[in-house]
Amino acid sequence: MLLLFALFQSCAYSGKKATRLLEKAKEKKYEIIVVPGVPFNVPDWDRVMRGRVYWSKYLYDIGVTKNVMYSGSSVYSPYYEAKIMALYAEAIGIPKDRIFIETKAEHSTENIYYSFKLARKLGFNSVGLASDHFQTKSLKRFTRKRVSPNVGLIPWVMPIIRQMDPAMVTPQIPYNTALNDSFVSIKKREGFFKRLKGTWGKNLDKTLYN
Repeated sequence: MLLLFALFQSCAYSGKKATRLLEKAKEKKYEIIVVPGVPFNVPDWDRVMRGRVYWSKYLYDIGVTKNVMYSGSSVYSPYYEAKIMALYAEAIGIPKDRIFIETKAEHSTENIYYSFKLARKLGFNSVGLASDHFQTKSLKRFTRKRVSPNVGLIPWVMPIIRQMDPAMVTPQIPYNTALNDSFVSIKKREGFFKRLKGTWGKNLDKTLYN
């Protein structure tokens, strides 16, 4: 158990490192930040999705970014993750005209790869990646090597997340508007090893958003 805990902790940014990255983001600022999706199961978001959306709201409120792109297809549930997160983001106060969605990504590597390409296509030059401290660190190497070394990394700062937690309400959203009527779970469409390759960024569609 101690070994597992140590391994788990090694996959996350330390509190000091996360704080330094946040301070760097405050100085640099980004035209848009990318927020990877999380599967949605009726009727409510889970704690990870809630944390990621509220973290993006926090970054918007303090001026780190002026725009937010939520990324995620309907992968393990019949709801487009990006659309669900966008609905929640609007409900908690991010202006609708500052919210963008990317609905093709099925893996975290695709979240940042496709969103970066789409952001550039839309005219945004500076892009940040904002997510929980585990996912952000796990995407660091891929982002630097396969996307761009200039993408800013903005992981959760846990004391801030804990401070915000009591105020993280769950608003009602019209979640049926994010339903994919032709949904087929990725587990039925792809075998284990193909999904694993997707996790590693080996199944990228490089023609998207050109």
